[in-house]
Parts: sequence; C-alpha cells; structure tokens
Amino acid sequence: MRREIIVGTRESRLAMWQARWVIKQLKKFKPEYNYRIKGIRTQGDNILDVALAKIGDKGLFTKELDYAILRGKIDMAVHSIKDMPTVLPDGLTIGAVCEREYPGDVLIAHGGRSLAELPAGAVIGTSSLRRSAQILRYRKDLKMVNLRGNVQTRIKKLDQKNFDATILAYAGVHRMGLDHRISQVLPFEILLPAAGQGSVGVEAASEDDEILALVKNIDHTDSRLAVSAERAFLKKLEGGCQVPIGAHAAVEGDCMRLEGAVFSLDGADMVRASIIGDITEAELLGVKLAEKLLASGAGELLSKMRQENR
Repeated sequence: MRREIIVGTRESRLAMWQARWVIKQLKKFKPEYNYRIKGIRTQGDNILDVALAKIGDKGLFTKELDYAILRGKIDMAVHSIKDMPTVLPDGLTIGAVCEREYPGDVLIAHGGRSLAELPAGAVIGTSSLRRSAQILRYRKDLKMVNLRGNVQTRIKKLDQKNFDATILAYAGVHRMGLDHRISQVLPFEILLPAAGQGSVGVEAASEDDEILALVKNIDHTDSRLAVSAERAFLKKLEGGCQVPIGAHAAVEGDCMRLEGAVFSLDGADMVRASIIGDITEAELLGVKLAEKLLASGAGELLSKMRQENR
C-alpha cells in the first residue's frame, strides 16, 4: 500500500490552488506517494465582519493547521507565507519556500482606472492597514473602508458597486486566472508589499525527517533568502496586520537589497529606508534595517498605532 501524504490547507479557492500546485511539484520528485488534501477552517476564515487589526493577527490563518500537524492529523500545511507569524509554535518549521510570484499589489477598479485616475473621494475596499496607509499617503482624498473575504468575494463586492476599487496581491489574482481584471500593477514606490507576499510556504514538524526531505525538493533558495530577510525585519519590529509595515527584498547574485517602511495609519508619517548586503546574512540584514528604522523614529510610530488599535 502506498504511503499517503496528507496536505493541510485553508478551504478558499486560492488556498486549494496552492495546495494542488505544491502536490504537483512534489509528485515530480516522489510520484510513488499518494497525496491527499485536507481543508481546514481557521479563525480568520470564520470571522469576516471584523477588521483584521481588531481581532489580532498571530496565527489568525494558521493556528488550526499548526495544531493539525502537531497532532499528526496532517503531514504538512501549505500557507501563504505572509499569513504566517514570524515565530512558529515549538516543533514546527518552514520546510520549503516555493519559488516566489511577483510580490506586489494590484488595483482593481471600475472602468479599468488607475489609482491616479480614480475620482476625488473614491471608495477603496481593503482590510489591510498597510495598503490603506500607503494609498492615503499617495492620495489623501480617497476613502478607505473595511473589506474582508477571499479574492473572488472581494471582486464580487466590487462588481456589486459597493466600492470604486479594491487592492489585492498580484499573486492571488494571477493564480486565480483573473489578470484581466487588473487595472494597475502598483509600483513599490507607491505600495510596498507585506513581508513574504507572493510566497507559498510548506510547514512541517521539525522532527519529521521524511516530510522535510520531501519538501526540500521544492525549496527555492533565492525566494527563501528574500523571505527570511523580510520576516526578520518584521519580527524585529514586532509587526503584523495591526500595523502598516511594508518590506521587499530582492536577490541579485550574491547581494540582497532590502527595503522597508513603517507608516502612520493615515499615511501622513513614514519612516522608510533600504540596506544592501551579502545574501549569507539575509536575516541579519532584516534586523539591521529594522534597527535603522527604529533609530529614525519608527518605534514611536508603532507604539502610537498600537495604542490607537486597542
């Protein structure tokens, strides 16, 4: 009887797509296994009428999957890495960071308008403080309203004319075959992505040598290095969904350039910087950039925002 590998994931169409994609890649190396997907609802899937910043974000979309691995209910979990807390529960590790999709955000708007072309006072639906703050910094006349749900749900609400536009990660839109809905790919100068955005991670038990050896086959070195730097930056700042923080690392040969920023909720204040270093020091670069921002006033910004979000 063939060994069955149970792959856990959230139940959204995007999460299921990512799990199927991971299995397709794993089969190239271990076709003799029988792979089965197990959908698991998370706290974040069950609470859709409250903004993310108001319900806390540590493990909001991952905790139930973590428990399933630790209890032996699943062999691995497939996550969008931007959903993963920077500190994993004891006994778990990221066994693979798959090759990253373009990590930026896109605008989806009525009439295919760009951000600059939206009418004065246009309403943008987003649940992300990171997106909201940066868009307001670019255009303070726009109105940001809370919008939760998966990719299809958000686009459906836009089509029902509840909003003038919404902002989504390019990776999710692309993976769902909805590139034709994109009005504008937003440059990093306007909107820095979330740490880890565009990356799919495979989580497993730290002591499960068989599964770790399996998923190592689909680990992408440059993507892991970039994500490691961004997550180290976020961890040092103790950031997440409750504060507007953007980060992007780019690997070029043996060098890495990491850019990061912290914004006030209304986008009026910003501390932004970049750093260049050797790829062998990816995590250290993340820590150094965070320290650079903290020395420039990011700590005060973060403290004020956490007070406002209580």
